[in-house]
Amino acid sequence: MSRTHRRSLSRSLSVLALLALTAGAATACSDGDSTAKDSPSAGSSASPGAGQAGEAKLHMVDNDGHRLAFYVTQGKGPTIVLDAGGGEDSSQWNDLIPKIHEATGATVITYDRAGMGKSDVVPGAWSVESAVSDLKGGLDKLGVTENVTLVSHSQAGEVATYFAKENPTMLSGAVLVDASLPPLYTDEEITRLAAATQPQVDAAKKDPDKPQNRQLISTAESYVPMHKAYHKVSWPNSVPATVIVSEKTPFDGSPEDVRRWKDAAKVFTDDGPNRTLVTADNSSHDIPKDRPDLILKEIETRATAQQ
Repeated sequence: MSRTHRRSLSRSLSVLALLALTAGAATACSDGDSTAKDSPSAGSSASPGAGQAGEAKLHMVDNDGHRLAFYVTQGKGPTIVLDAGGGEDSSQWNDLIPKIHEATGATVITYDRAGMGKSDVVPGAWSVESAVSDLKGGLDKLGVTENVTLVSHSQAGEVATYFAKENPTMLSGAVLVDASLPPLYTDEEITRLAAATQPQVDAAKKDPDKPQNRQLISTAESYVPMHKAYHKVSWPNSVPATVIVSEKTPFDGSPEDVRRWKDAAKVFTDDGPNRTLVTADNSSHDIPKDRPDLILKEIETRATAQQ
């Protein structure tokens, strides 16, 4: 797949605020046995503490009968969890992981959502409940229960919102990177976005086996009811959050939707205490690529504030 085509798919996925699929509660954890594709220095280990500091280790976590790939770069103190945007796997963060680890000394965890990277494919429509179950189940099996800074790009903002609502004491804070946020999803905007992305969904159905296409199709199945419900969800006031909004947003070329995306970020930030809004100047929606320096700065600020 060309980089241009992948970016087009990622934009469609972020518009649909794509959630991870799979369902259920965590079961057993089994060790990974191979090097992860595109994961930095990945290997396998039985515990997050195994291996040398700064070396990412692969852990295959069972959750409701399917396996998910988690990568742990061991550190001390807080834990920083990176959740990639729609159509991306954990490799989206590869360039940032060593910089985050060096700057904070923290344990850094990334993972592949179901159907992406080395994680199993699970058929069916996407649901936020299953996405949160996968993330929570993996962290539980890795022994991560507190002092977590959650960093979520694009569609992962929805996973983060529900995760924070259900596990507020587990999080010390969050960095929401051009994230899908509840205030955006009025009935009018849901209708606009569903119509705008239908051509991409139709195109994806011509090649449904590609991971990005599969995710787009699955998300479209439940898009309207999922986002009507999401619009009513509140971020817990006890969890500090930094919201980074890109200059161009996912809707570059649609001034009305650019305005609504930015307005949603401001409404979200103004709606509770301990929330900060930061604009990523000169950045597309792909802030991890365009402005990794800004993400690193905000992660470091958020993580070190809890030490």
